[in-house]
Amino acid sequence: MPRFITIGYGDEAGYAATDEAVRSAAHDHDARLRAGGAIVGIAGDPVLVRNPDDSGAHVEPGPFLRADLPIAGFALIEAASLEAAVAMVSGTPCAVARGVVEVWPLLDEPPG
Repeated sequence: MPRFITIGYGDEAGYAATDEAVRSAAHDHDARLRAGGAIVGIAGDPVLVRNPDDSGAHVEPGPFLRADLPIAGFALIEAASLEAAVAMVSGTPCAVARGVVEVWPLLDEPPG
């Protein structure tokens, strides 16, 4: 079955401004995704790793990506199609609490 990486973006202000019942339902939705085999996690503090020309790893704190909202979490899900994956994540906390969720197809091989 196709796999997808999801990246949830959201901030505390948007979360707090969302009705508590909606937030609770979204957390229940995440629990059902986990129970169905999805790997779901809250984002911790990232580091950048560079190893130019295999000269040795250089690590520095902080994200590489910049966005209007901070990254809040990630998931690895399986779905029959992109449309099914979108349906799966449309009820997650980031999607309902004024954030956004990116859905990335995870390719086993480079296209072409």
